[in-house]
Amino acid sequence: MISPLLRLLLRRLLLLMGVYVLLRLGFYWANRSVFQEAPTEQVLLAFWHGFRYDISALLLLNVPFLVLSLVPAFSFRWQGFLRGFYLTVNAVGIALNLIDTQYFKFIGRRTTNELFTITDDIQRQAGQLAGHYWFLLIPFGVLFGLVWYFYPMPSEADAAYYQARPKRRVWQPIVEVLLLAGLTVLGIRGGVQLKPLRTGHAFMQTPPVLGHVALNSTFTFLKSLRTEAPERRTYFPSMAALKPALAARPPGPRPGAPRDNVVILLIESFASEYNGIENGGKGYTPFFDSLATQGLFFRQHYANGRRSIEALPAVLAGLPALTENSFITSDFQTDELHGLGELLGRQGYATSVFHGATNGTMGFNTFAGITGIQQYYGLSEYPGGTSSPDFDGHWGIFDEPYLQYFAKQLGQQKPPFFSTVFTLTSHEPFPVPAQYKGKFTAGELPIHASVQYTDFALRQFFKTAARQPWYQNTLFIVLADHTSQTLRAEYQNTLGSYKTPLLLFHPGHALPAANVQRITQQADIPATVLDYLGLAPGQPLLPFGYSVFDAGTTGRALFLSGGSYFLVHSDYVAELTTDNQVRLYPYQKHALPALPLAAPDPQKLHQYGNELKACVQFYLNGLADNTLYK
Repeated sequence: MISPLLRLLLRRLLLLMGVYVLLRLGFYWANRSVFQEAPTEQVLLAFWHGFRYDISALLLLNVPFLVLSLVPAFSFRWQGFLRGFYLTVNAVGIALNLIDTQYFKFIGRRTTNELFTITDDIQRQAGQLAGHYWFLLIPFGVLFGLVWYFYPMPSEADAAYYQARPKRRVWQPIVEVLLLAGLTVLGIRGGVQLKPLRTGHAFMQTPPVLGHVALNSTFTFLKSLRTEAPERRTYFPSMAALKPALAARPPGPRPGAPRDNVVILLIESFASEYNGIENGGKGYTPFFDSLATQGLFFRQHYANGRRSIEALPAVLAGLPALTENSFITSDFQTDELHGLGELLGRQGYATSVFHGATNGTMGFNTFAGITGIQQYYGLSEYPGGTSSPDFDGHWGIFDEPYLQYFAKQLGQQKPPFFSTVFTLTSHEPFPVPAQYKGKFTAGELPIHASVQYTDFALRQFFKTAARQPWYQNTLFIVLADHTSQTLRAEYQNTLGSYKTPLLLFHPGHALPAANVQRITQQADIPATVLDYLGLAPGQPLLPFGYSVFDAGTTGRALFLSGGSYFLVHSDYVAELTTDNQVRLYPYQKHALPALPLAAPDPQKLHQYGNELKACVQFYLNGLADNTLYK
């Protein structure tokens, strides 16, 4: 006969299992547009798989509670303490899962230990985040109340059981403790398989995006606290065997190349979905749309990540985001890395990065230094700082005044110069300065008005820049850090979640010929800049990106999503799953079918599969061994 203590413990854990089912339902409903292509039976199967992750997460989170629950004490004080401990610990898990119903919309994955790696940023934004997402307190209060109300308390009969227990049962508690310990270990590791349950295992289903449904945020957060080096790959036995499949294309000489200034405008959340030039004229960026007709506008461009912290390594160093944790906050940030700041600095360029947020936000200032940037300008350098009327009260300086400041600061730099500005207003909570309230169309999403304001800020920047002596000798590169809120159904898929614009604009002369329909990515920027300036030969460049002026290739893009690696080509998209299967999908602009090709071209499957495997092995092993440039 099972003892009352174990019966109580089982009932308390089953209560939590029920709560996690409700949390999964809430997550699915809040993000249902992401899973719209999945058949109903596959969604139900994802919910079924989710029980495995719930058991693992709840046991791991409640290990101290499990131990305390074995104490055969039934006093009101002890049981009250136990109940309070249970409620406190599990309130954290409930909160994490509720937060992810909204946070997932921005980063496209469940929460990990990034809550610790960007703690200062979260603390600074705590007030506005709470104000913006106050409605999450309602389901939190309801679920917490349910757990409190239905928490099983012991009865008088339970206490009497232990008082009257005969001596012949002295072995029972020992057996029960051993049994509980064994089942707990088994539950936490997810079964008797060789390796413990991992986040990536959730994506071994079709379509893989349902892995986010199967997971819970408690599991992904707790698992990420154990910082483990990415698993090494051995698809190729040696570097000599790997290199041909890697398909690296370092730019060659470019005689007569100009010694121009280079300015990168990295625009916060400036997804393709919001512009008009890619959406039949229906958008919120009239200035950008007009500027795009005057330069090289690449229509098949993709971000390498879903978070701001992943953009700078790709743009400044050609390092795509192929690990779950960002390079900037990882242990690999001390690896050898050669960024545009260093490479152009050697050629006599003045190099700088501007970001109107608090100095230290997401480690941008540190990373700028790693890539050889000579000057970093943050909120501390802006006149007045947080006391300035240009401060938005949340993140930093509004885009219009900050871009004006940026334009004027460029005039003080000795040419040739290389400078990057990272805007911030079109970041959640998507503010618009008070003097412009009502000027911009509200749109159907909160970000729409904010994007219109940022587009207006770009217009004002170029007006100011056009009057500067350096303007005619400057290459401007305009691109986004990542996508954000989505409304258009055609973008609500894995590929659409990375679709952003890329524009190269030079007011002084025509740019070299380029195929604007080629596939491009953020990691192409270093090779492109060096190629344009004729400085690429002999420079240490990572092999992931190509120059957009390279006529010998139709380009490629790499990213990690849902535990799978993706390689985008102009004809097919290859996927490398967590269990090392290669799948092939037909390429359609910012659209990825829910199911891979049933009978893919064997030659393409082999070619792109090996190319993707080579990129992943080179990246992961190179970070682990500090051999990215070897």
